[in-house]
Amino acid sequence: MSDTAAGTDRRVHSGTDRRVYVDKQSPKPYRALVETSEAVRVTAAEAGLDRVLVELVNLRVSQLNGCAYCLDVHTRAALRAGETTRRLGTLAAWRDTELFTERERAALALAEATTHPADASSQESAYDAARRQFTDDEISAVVWVAITINAFNRVSILSKHPVRGSAVREAPAR
Repeated sequence: MSDTAAGTDRRVHSGTDRRVYVDKQSPKPYRALVETSEAVRVTAAEAGLDRVLVELVNLRVSQLNGCAYCLDVHTRAALRAGETTRRLGTLAAWRDTELFTERERAALALAEATTHPADASSQESAYDAARRQFTDDEISAVVWVAITINAFNRVSILSKHPVRGSAVREAPAR
């Protein structure tokens, strides 16, 4: 039986072919990642992290990684959780605004340090700030949220998951 007939296409694709959707091609590890995400969601809730904070972490990590698909998914989730468009619009520059609480700033810094762990000084600074704002359970939950969204970012980026929806609206003429 050929690989294609068995349901696994192992052909090498040319540069013009679409990418392999690794979540579809290898569903078992993807299901395990989804289960991990569900466990992290429960852990975050049990630790007392509100949904807006969790979505800010998901969004900031997705911004750092450049994951359009996850940015789309988590922008909508943040809005459903009560986040404002003003704060979402300034999230990439969160350090330069007064729109985020000290607790949110600590979570965002810790998420960035989790995403770029090789920057040891930023990691120490972020951890110190997190220690002043969060319990051990909350710190663990923030780190797990960041780890999980980093994994989903890689699945979506490497699979080139598309962002679908309505056409882009043009700005009105002035």
